[in-house]
Parts: sequence; C-alpha cells; structure tokens
Amino acid sequence: MNFIKKAIEGNMDEFTHIQFQKFSKGLFKDRGVVKAKKTKDKYTINTSSEFGNELVLMMAKKLGSTKTKVTGAIVSTSDLKTRLDFEDLKQFQGVKRYMINKEMSGDELVSLLNEFPKSFFGLTFNVDENNTLKIKDKAPKSGKPGKGDEEPKADFCKLITNDKEIGKSFVFEKDDFKKAEIKHNFVIESIILPKTDEKDFAKIREMAKRQGKIVRITNIDDVKSEKEYPFTA
Repeated sequence: MNFIKKAIEGNMDEFTHIQFQKFSKGLFKDRGVVKAKKTKDKYTINTSSEFGNELVLMMAKKLGSTKTKVTGAIVSTSDLKTRLDFEDLKQFQGVKRYMINKEMSGDELVSLLNEFPKSFFGLTFNVDENNTLKIKDKAPKSGKPGKGDEEPKADFCKLITNDKEIGKSFVFEKDDFKKAEIKHNFVIESIILPKTDEKDFAKIREMAKRQGKIVRITNIDDVKSEKEYPFTA
C-alpha cells in the first residue's frame, strides 16, 4: 500500500509520516502524481518521486531471499559507507549518491529501507517477468505544480506489475479501469506537536504530525472527479 492510501485510511507508518513532515501549514498542490494503465491483468504505473521508496519496498518484499541485479543510487545526507557495498560515490552540497550495481536480495533491500527510511532509493531491478521497477537514480526535486494548462509529471518511477492489490492501491476508485491520471493537493491545517522532553526544535518538528485534508483529483477512463479526505500523519 502506498502513502496516499495509508493516509486516507488512517494506516500510519514511518514512510507515510516522512512524506508529510516537510510541510508547514498551507496548500501544497500537485503532489503524489500517478499515471496508470491496465491492460488485461497487467498494470503500468508511472509516478512522481514520492512513491519511490514504497515501490522499492513492495518489489523487495516480492523478491524475498532471492537475488537480482540492482542498479541505481541510494541518495542520502547520511554516511552509509559502512552499510553499503557501492560502486561509486558522488557528492554535491552535502547530498551523497551511492551508486549501486550488484546482485542483491529483496531481504537486503527491505533491511536497508527500514534502517534508512529518510534516504531515497532510486533503484531499478526486476523481480520476474511480470514485476519490474525503474526509478531515476538522482535526488528527487520538490514537487512543483504544472505551469498553466500543463499537467504535473509522473515520470520519476515506473512499475510494471500483475499484482492486483498494488494496482488497486494506486487506483482504488475503479477495479477494471483502462487508464487513470491522479494528483493530490495537500491542505495542512494544523501541526500537532508531540508530548516530549526533547529540546531540539528540529527533532520536535520531525516528530510533529500534520493534520488536514488530501484533495484527490482523478481522471479515470475520461471521468473526472475530485474528493477530499481528512488525514493526520
């Protein structure tokens, strides 16, 4: 399940919280962009970067103890040298790109994701002939609204899968759709500070929950719709 569906259903986890912790109060448009197609039993799902880590997690869990060739980069401000067998390290303004080109198991990827959830896993790998994932191997940029009549792009991640549950988690309005375009506006109405003895304001801000609503704007098989969902994350 992806962070949008988890937020809407109230199934919070760390990956979902991380997606919202950077926001202050206000309106943030054109987030969590999805373009999806369904052909027979196969889904082709293109998304903006926010879904990247969860897509890696979904496919890594499918892979399990099996190994596959993994390429791309893990992007982080943390020092991961002792935890990664990387091919090259590129740095710019404190952001490190650990270039990956090796055989890895799904279990290894799950462990790294759980250990470093704030890092970005821009990885490409195949689970089998029916499940393939490709993510750009660079640091994602903050989402920006489309200019004028231009729609925001869903071109950072591409998943091809025959997993119906994954397909339904991205397009849950209609089971047997052919094509769907989805974007979200986040309306952050309040920031709920934690009850803690922590003195570091930066850490308190990270721990704080955002409360408001997600405006889900869909165009599914040429039927347009807009719906609001309250959330706390």
